[in-house]
Amino acid sequence: MPLVSGKLLLEKANEMGFAVGAFNFNNMEFLKAILDGAQEEEAPVIVQTTESAIRYAGIDYLAGMVHAVKDSYRIPFALHLDHGRKVSTVLEAIRHGYTSVMIDLSDRPYEENLNTTRRVVSICAPLNIAVEAELGRLVGIEDNVESDEELLVDPQQAKEFALRTGIDSLAPAIGTAHGAFKFRGEAKLDYDRLRKVKELTNMPLVLHGASGVYYEYVAEINRYGGEVAGAKGVPDEELRRAIELGINKVNTDTDLRLAFLATLRRLISEERRNIDPRKFLKPAMEEVKEVVKRRIRLYGSSGMASLF
Repeated sequence: MPLVSGKLLLEKANEMGFAVGAFNFNNMEFLKAILDGAQEEEAPVIVQTTESAIRYAGIDYLAGMVHAVKDSYRIPFALHLDHGRKVSTVLEAIRHGYTSVMIDLSDRPYEENLNTTRRVVSICAPLNIAVEAELGRLVGIEDNVESDEELLVDPQQAKEFALRTGIDSLAPAIGTAHGAFKFRGEAKLDYDRLRKVKELTNMPLVLHGASGVYYEYVAEINRYGGEVAGAKGVPDEELRRAIELGINKVNTDTDLRLAFLATLRRLISEERRNIDPRKFLKPAMEEVKEVVKRRIRLYGSSGMASLF
């Protein structure tokens, strides 16, 4: 199936009350795991790359892989630029066939964020390319940008921002955090704030920093020489509630990394005579696929490919 605009996926998710999984990839193994998992669940999906992924692999490789395999899948999916911090990066993504982009100036003054976002929308809207933006600020590290200050979204400002920019989706900061160490105590998301943003904007909303950080993978990584003790994510029940209140796109990166590395560490430790990297990478890829399927079921998007 050809790539589709992120607009199409999120408008339907907003209408039907489910969330589309948006999964980050840096290489072939992650891309294949995401698309195979989504196809097995018959779910729409978004595959996305950050600026650091582009620096790592090159946009020619990343976009080229997606375009090379897009007709091999029956499910509708979009290719998204995650946390694009410069207009030049957005333009590069457009030239390489991305169907959705995020312009993230949430750490900049409000008017600068608004005006640059409006400029990006003016470029993307005639091309039917979805535009996502962010208001508020999450703690943690995302794409090598670190923030130790949390600033939750103002619902009235979110309404104004959406109207003045014409964006297709908004990522409101409601208390999640990037990375594997999201919370010092229990997860505490501001659901009243989320509910208000949804009421005032009535648009697709995006949850960043939403990985579950599943204990079994953390434990396995630590068992085989890793050091990620104390990692915590968003519990499944909290994420379900956020989707019920209007989240329509859920970003997932850390969970895929943990599944991949847990499997890789175990196999390297156990199979010491093996020198064929494929014997390590394929099981790790399969484990990532299982996490993708688990998350898709959690988001309520299984079987939703039939809507498109």
